[in-house]
Amino acid sequence: MNRNISIYEAIGGAEVLRSIVESFYPKVKEHPLLGPLFPEDIDPVIERQYQFLTQFFGGPSLYSDEHGHPMMRARHLPFPITPERAEAWLDCMRRALEEIGIEPELRTFILDRLSGPAHHFINTTE
Repeated sequence: MNRNISIYEAIGGAEVLRSIVESFYPKVKEHPLLGPLFPEDIDPVIERQYQFLTQFFGGPSLYSDEHGHPMMRARHLPFPITPERAEAWLDCMRRALEEIGIEPELRTFILDRLSGPAHHFINTTE
């Protein structure tokens, strides 16, 4: 990946990021470890994830503009995040990136970038 451009630019911007998020959440909802953590109406979650990833990947600060500082660890504390759930989340994202057709090198870079936060949210082993 060209290190002089953001992930947001490298994937193709808003439209591709929206496709990734929309591919990702059905996988999350179907996953036996992750699905129960999410509300029935997942549309607001999808929108917040789109906003956050836009900002996290170097695009416009959509999340902060609407919700303030991300404080993602604090926002995830009410949910039991285990190491297995973190890995399941990353696997759902890997599958979404593959489905959308993100090239392997960029896909690996994105997953590496998301791995730190995913593991930082772990707050229980049960």
